[in-house]
Amino acid sequence: MTIYTTRQYCCLRQAIPLTPLVFKYTTLQYPAFHHLYPHWCHSPGLTNGEVTCHSPQGGAHRSTLGTRCEMSCDQGYRLLGKSSIQCLASRRWSGTAYCRRMRCHVLPLIPHGRYTCTNGFMVDSRCDFTCDPGYRIEGQHSRTCERKGSWSGAQPDCEDTDPPKIKCPPSRLKVAEPGKLTAMVTWDPPAATDTADKSLDVILVGQEPGTDFKEGASIIRYKVYDQARNRAACKFIVRVEVRRCPDLPPPLHGFLTCSSDGNNYGATCEYQCEGGYERRGVSSRVCQFNRNWGGDPVECVPMEIKSDVKTVSALLDQFYEKRRLLIMSAPNISDPDYQLQNIMIQKSDCGLDLRHVTVIELLGSSPRETGRIKESLLSFEVIEGLRQAFRISRYYFSMLLLDKLGMDRERFITPMASDELFSYIDSFLLDEEERERLELHRDFCD
Repeated sequence: MTIYTTRQYCCLRQAIPLTPLVFKYTTLQYPAFHHLYPHWCHSPGLTNGEVTCHSPQGGAHRSTLGTRCEMSCDQGYRLLGKSSIQCLASRRWSGTAYCRRMRCHVLPLIPHGRYTCTNGFMVDSRCDFTCDPGYRIEGQHSRTCERKGSWSGAQPDCEDTDPPKIKCPPSRLKVAEPGKLTAMVTWDPPAATDTADKSLDVILVGQEPGTDFKEGASIIRYKVYDQARNRAACKFIVRVEVRRCPDLPPPLHGFLTCSSDGNNYGATCEYQCEGGYERRGVSSRVCQFNRNWGGDPVECVPMEIKSDVKTVSALLDQFYEKRRLLIMSAPNISDPDYQLQNIMIQKSDCGLDLRHVTVIELLGSSPRETGRIKESLLSFEVIEGLRQAFRISRYYFSMLLLDKLGMDRERFITPMASDELFSYIDSFLLDEEERERLELHRDFCD
């Protein structure tokens, strides 16, 4: 049996004249209706493909009854329909087929990217992927439609690789206000931008704006992350300057009590003198913006006690809020209690001075009564005024301790050792500041 292809059959058909078929036993008058007629079914054809037929009559009998044809497509085409057909008695083939050009499925779009193809989704077409600005291809950059109708490789992704952008405000310098060691500093928080994300959370690392910053430099940082965890950061410096004057030295025989930090802009330093000394000059000085102290230096000079006053109030006013008074009274200079106390007082003179205590002596009886502050004598009116004001008797030894406000704080009718007297003064008459200064200068009297 001879097998002909479609192309061979066409050639044979042109060469063979259409004449009535002559069979061994009978010549048919109507060959179109005879099952042995070579064109019983129409000649099969397949565009972009090939038909291979097997006829039971062999030879040129390509479309006779019972002929079976195998259908196949050219490369790049896919057969749709029957792959094998047979010529039936109804003069029709048992099925149909056609070749459709092969293609791949539509590629899905990738977020934040796109692709372009050389020939759509047909076989051998190549699709190249690109990403939006700020993104980068992760995976293959292209895919090809293969001849089996499937795409090569795997679908790529567009990943965000572009970090956000953030710009901090400029560094700034702030001068502390008078009397302060800090300054309030404000600024507008920076805004961040990103090619991928519309909204970003900006994180502050450091002190909040609108708060008080201490003296010196403070580093303020901002950082931001996008959804892909790309990071950006910026920083700037907040510097607070405390303008300061040179350290103000205390006067000789005196000390300073200063506000704030002692020598910063706006600080006030008050001069105070030790016991037995009084201030000469201004009471205080202020550190100014130009870093200089206002006013002139102050001196502590020995206190001048006017003993020739005529009234006890004039005498006491000189000691008000400056000195304590220890008034010692005795019937005469030969009184044994007085002599013992006088010896102890002379030995403790330095300690009394550290505690701002001045000793007044009242000795004898009228008309030979005397009163004195060291070598300075008091008038009769002042002596009499002291005895009456504080009820001091002339007839026995006694001592009276007055505080800086002239108040009667303690009376002694027997001589007191310096340690006992100092213990009482330290415990009941000194304030906290005086105790601190006493501790600093206690060794001065050793």
